[in-house]
Amino acid sequence: MSEIISTDVAIVGAGPVGLFSVFELGLLDIKCHLIDILPKAGGQCAELYPEKPIYDIPGFPIITGQELVDNLTKQIHPFGAKFHLNEIVDRLEVLGTAERPLFRVGTDNDKVIEAKALFIAAGGGSFQPKKPPLAGLDAYENTSVFYSVRKMEHFRGRRVVVVGGGDSALDWVLNLHPVASRVTLIHRRDAFRAAPHSVNAMRALVGAGKMDFVLGQVTTLKGADGQLSALTVRREDGEVYDLACDDMLPFFGLTMKLGPIANWGLNLHENLIPTDTEKFETSVPGIFAVGDINTYPGKLKLILCGFHEASLAAQRAFHYVYPDKKLTFQYTTSSTSLQRKLGVS
Repeated sequence: MSEIISTDVAIVGAGPVGLFSVFELGLLDIKCHLIDILPKAGGQCAELYPEKPIYDIPGFPIITGQELVDNLTKQIHPFGAKFHLNEIVDRLEVLGTAERPLFRVGTDNDKVIEAKALFIAAGGGSFQPKKPPLAGLDAYENTSVFYSVRKMEHFRGRRVVVVGGGDSALDWVLNLHPVASRVTLIHRRDAFRAAPHSVNAMRALVGAGKMDFVLGQVTTLKGADGQLSALTVRREDGEVYDLACDDMLPFFGLTMKLGPIANWGLNLHENLIPTDTEKFETSVPGIFAVGDINTYPGKLKLILCGFHEASLAAQRAFHYVYPDKKLTFQYTTSSTSLQRKLGVS
């Protein structure tokens, strides 16, 4: 059997809400280990839209996904959280009681972590992009076909074709327009599932001749050695033609799967984990669900809501980690003990 790593709280998911959970728990002298399937911390913010601007984080009129992750990582640095990346939690044992919970989680990398409380901050679970049904697609992936934008500089001066009609497609059309030599948006219908202001901005660029919109579908990829040279496009009116391009970004959405979490004995509702709204605890005492993975009446899938959930869950987790201690609520602005923990006094 693998050596058991003991900690106070194990956090499944190292996205923004998982990272902020470390901060709230750290203020209460609670040590954490985080496990994430991705190769780096940040969740969807870092994996899918690191350079995409976010406008609804309090105190930041605009911040990119990666900047948010970087700030959160800096914020939790004083607490010394341990990360286990590129790993999936594939098993869970409930060892304790409702009053004194104890959990043992195992990963596919043969790690075993024992904790007094468990935070599930896994977003929508593990996610995979929905891929267009095009022959030979895999030969171009990560060279000239991309399902997310990691570095905008890759697209500088290139002919970029974005396929899709949702928020991601429209957002990247607008963000890449100043960088690429030419951007073309292809969608099968002249109606969009994106924010109206994004659609209006795209139509304004098309009207000014600064980008192209094609009503139709991509049918064939052309190119050699993983590098696209053209796409065969069938317009809505039936016309078929070749469109020169260097990169294609298909945004057809994501397939979200709970994965092993579905087998942990938690009550589930439509692949989400129901919680209360007092402490965001699940049907199993000591297991909390925060962020997009949970559901409750009035739930909003916003990062800032996940931050709120993490703060209340941490207050309850304290009683499991320190059952014989009294919790005294303190403000970081006035508590010298909290400021010492943060290294600011």
